[in-house]
Amino acid sequence: MTETAMPRRLERTRADLSEFLRLRRARISPAELGLPAGGRRRTPGLRREEVAALAGVGLAWYTWFEQGRNIGVSAGFLENLARVLKLDAAERRHLYLLAHQRPPSEPGRTWCTVPAQVRRLMDDLPARPAYILNLRWDVVAWNAAADRVFDFSAQAPGRRNLLWMLFADPAMRQLFVDWPSQAPAMLSTFRRDFASAAGEPDVAELVDELERVSPDFKAWWREHDVHGACIGLRSLRIGPLGELAFEHATLSVDESRHLRLVVYAPAPGEPRAADFARWLETPGADALRARGSRE
Repeated sequence: MTETAMPRRLERTRADLSEFLRLRRARISPAELGLPAGGRRRTPGLRREEVAALAGVGLAWYTWFEQGRNIGVSAGFLENLARVLKLDAAERRHLYLLAHQRPPSEPGRTWCTVPAQVRRLMDDLPARPAYILNLRWDVVAWNAAADRVFDFSAQAPGRRNLLWMLFADPAMRQLFVDWPSQAPAMLSTFRRDFASAAGEPDVAELVDELERVSPDFKAWWREHDVHGACIGLRSLRIGPLGELAFEHATLSVDESRHLRLVVYAPAPGEPRAADFARWLETPGADALRARGSRE
């Protein structure tokens, strides 16, 4: 595609990129990067040739890029440029959006802080079991309804992990109706998060331990199945109520998609939905457990 044939939207984006780079270059003094000030400068900040050299590209190529020419750039170059121009996280993301029309890929993290407003949202759902998972599937927060159903607070802090409970806790195996079908489907969903957080040693440690304690986990894990997010219908055995059908959905609650909010609700037409709501309100030690957190 020639420059004259570029869509207007792309032309505007490249004009914004050009202005963004010029202004960010102007705010960095040579001394900040250990460069000699040289002679008198017509404009403040770094020269294009200095940015090009520090970013590891030729002057002509960098000039074309800063001018908004229609050229492709690699993520490696954008990372180098973000380092040279001392961009913060928001500016780095903006650079990627302007240059690639998509945000940068982010390394997976398993230690995250649950926003206070998300905690309040869960507490405002007294009849909807809800909990927060990180990429390792640690249950880092939950509401009272989720605790009543899944018994999270009864788990030792180091075992408060949905995958561990699913494969190593007999009570969780009994909770899920048709466990032999549900468990491998959930495991295949976890594999996506495992890939995202592959650099985190605690994720690999969890998988290694589960392979040792659960033959089912070991066999299914080595099949390398990968499915989309688990959403839809799931049946659970709820105390004296027996089997109930629930809708469940998973929502990202942080910008980097490291934290997921999982919400259960009785399925439309579930005849014991009102009974379930009353069961959640029944006084008892398990019903009174407070919302929990690993933090």
